[in-house]
Amino acid sequence: CICGDPFTTNHAMNCPTGGLPSVRHNEVRDYFGQLLNEVCNDVQIEPRLQPLDGEQLSGHGRSANTDQEARLDISARSVWGGRFEKTFFDVCVFNATRPSYVSSSIDSLYRRQELDKRRQYEQRVLQVKHASFTPIVL
Repeated sequence: CICGDPFTTNHAMNCPTGGLPSVRHNEVRDYFGQLLNEVCNDVQIEPRLQPLDGEQLSGHGRSANTDQEARLDISARSVWGGRFEKTFFDVCVFNATRPSYVSSSIDSLYRRQELDKRRQYEQRVLQVKHASFTPIVL
């Protein structure tokens, strides 16, 4: 691997430098975006979030993504609500067989990934964009 570690199957599934996590993530993001484009309006891939202008994101402290250049994976109108309601999605594709996850149940792993995405983006989407947020965890 270009990171210097041996290129094993497990390493390929986890290495952010030379492995497959980005490829898997982008494939899921693009496919889900195509599906949404068939049934929704105003579908965008990697839309920028509105920059923060002094807003305080309640309840999430340092873990909330406050980057002025923050992006989510997909946005679309008319997903859950009316024609004009916008929903933002963020994709997480993780390897449940990673050695550090061995002692956790699959349910708890999915829940942990979902909560991490919610911690990062949900309050910002709700408070600043006045939209809904749905994590996609695979």
